[in-house]
Amino acid sequence: MSPSEPAIQVAGFTKRYGKRLAADGLALTVQRGEIYGLVGADGAGKSSLMKAIAGVLSFDGGTVDVFGSRIDSARAAEKVKDRIGFLPQGLGLNLYPDLSIDENVDFFGRLRLVPGRELAERKRLLLEMTRLDAFRDRPMRQLSGGMKQKLGLVCTLIHEPDLVILDEPTTGVDPVSRRDFWAILGKLLEEKGITALVSTAYLDEADRFHRVSLFHEGKVMGEGTPAELVARVPGTLALFRAEPQATALPRLKAAFPQTEAMGSWLRVFADGLDAAGARAGIDAALAGIPATDWFAREPELEDVFVAMLRQRGARLDTQLQDDDAPRPLATSQTPALAIEARDLTRVFGDFRAADAVNFSVPQGEIFGLLGANGAGKTTVIKMLTGILKPSSGSGRVAGADMRSAGLAIKERIGYMSQAFSLYHDLSVVENIRLYAGIYGLDDRQGKRRADWVIGMAGLAGFENDAAGRLPMGLRQRLALGCALVHRPQVLFLDEPTSGVDPIGRRVFWDILFHLSRNDGVAILVTTHYMSEAEHCDHLALMFAGKVVADASPEAMKAAVAREAGQLLELRVDRPAPAQAALRAAGYASAALHGRAVHLLSKDVDGDRTRLPALLASAGVAVQSVVLRPLSMEDVFVQRVTALEDAQRRTP
Repeated sequence: MSPSEPAIQVAGFTKRYGKRLAADGLALTVQRGEIYGLVGADGAGKSSLMKAIAGVLSFDGGTVDVFGSRIDSARAAEKVKDRIGFLPQGLGLNLYPDLSIDENVDFFGRLRLVPGRELAERKRLLLEMTRLDAFRDRPMRQLSGGMKQKLGLVCTLIHEPDLVILDEPTTGVDPVSRRDFWAILGKLLEEKGITALVSTAYLDEADRFHRVSLFHEGKVMGEGTPAELVARVPGTLALFRAEPQATALPRLKAAFPQTEAMGSWLRVFADGLDAAGARAGIDAALAGIPATDWFAREPELEDVFVAMLRQRGARLDTQLQDDDAPRPLATSQTPALAIEARDLTRVFGDFRAADAVNFSVPQGEIFGLLGANGAGKTTVIKMLTGILKPSSGSGRVAGADMRSAGLAIKERIGYMSQAFSLYHDLSVVENIRLYAGIYGLDDRQGKRRADWVIGMAGLAGFENDAAGRLPMGLRQRLALGCALVHRPQVLFLDEPTSGVDPIGRRVFWDILFHLSRNDGVAILVTTHYMSEAEHCDHLALMFAGKVVADASPEAMKAAVAREAGQLLELRVDRPAPAQAALRAAGYASAALHGRAVHLLSKDVDGDRTRLPALLASAGVAVQSVVLRPLSMEDVFVQRVTALEDAQRRTP
């Protein structure tokens, strides 16, 4: 294969599963040495294409060429398999649960015929790079989600493939592990010159790709660099406050469909308008409600992706009105407390999964419980919902003591589990009526609530489809509907949008906002999408079973800015060497973001002058240095990384 020949060339790719057309004439070209991204909803055809390129799935039409070899049979696929590493979708699905980290890596190394001495050296380097070297003897089944994915990547890379194919490698993985994952991949591309084909449900990861294909219903609706794709749908992204928010939101949505509430802020994508036009249009839509704390900037790729889907008929509205909604518990200006955790502790042997956890959630508030994989979030939810008995401490939910209330709590709460919420072999209607029966609704009430759930979740036309065959976004909205079928006062949601596409996530959060603001429902949600943490009114950050921060998103950002500095973005020609040079110079927060490096600076003006010269001495050219607002991901990573460093220094 010549150096100029593409690593992957796909033309007219077609794949059917029975009567369903999963991929319809897809075309794709991936150049050597680039990270190429596939973005799209669940069921858009991404996984089918990736499996065919990896040589593990047959297809119905078109051609697939990998390193100049036509992949048209099992024998042809065998010719290039030693040059490919494939990480399938799902946490740790390519690993063996009862084998330790060491044993899993050794197994894959021997399977790939890596000589013993090379295997030992590569394993040492990769485990150090992934920070797994201190856990070599731990069985895979005892690893957190982020650790499983990093181990999966190590096993995928152990034979030093020329091409890595990674199917949603960061879904369900906490932000620190996500950044680790991308830093490892960027370093290997820089040092080894490998090519990567990566799919993702996180649109904020698109900046890390050299080029991207946007998938929709088995077709490619856009292809290019992230900047080229953003330029295809011109417009302005506006962020501001407007009170009362519950009145402002529907007014804005009527004029600008891509409007969402983010805590106390409103976020509007005004497609086709410049900043002045966006301000005028938004002021007109608000009809007398003043917009304060205004600022506008260029849209992000997720805004463009959603706009493209809207152009193809996707809808962002849903039937939210619930005439029989529960009344809020509060009768005064101060909302009643819906959830109280007081020194909640759960011990498993020598392991403290939750350690004296304290927080409270008023009625009508959206409360986010954040933390890395294994921080203790799910354990806390299980104790508050009565599924798991605490070792010590107490809690109250919807006015009932969790230790003694039993059925009383279950009647007042809805719970959407991270692991199990639906019976996949039952139809949509059968799932709803089953949950209605479990919660004691009679046939007439069950029928009324089923009609409401179908409207709320946008499931009209899917009533008789098996739940397991629904797209992920619809499946999660059905699960939410089943948790709401009995009109609970308090709702617990454990990573409800993991793997859900952007349209599905936005509709999901519109529903949560309506439930909290209009129906007075208190909502406790865990999430790994830090953009979703911005939607919460209040947050608690957990680390090693403890609550280590408890504040609003804005207060958390302000605290990090005071303590660690403001966020600078450096656009550079060689990101990986730039990151290495910055970290060597003492900027420990330097992290890769596509063709840019982000870091926290306590001296913004000085660093704007100092950093280009520092990087020039390392052979890196700086195109721009720009001050950016801190995101919740920046806050999460800074806080958790500092805690991990302190934990490692403690004997």
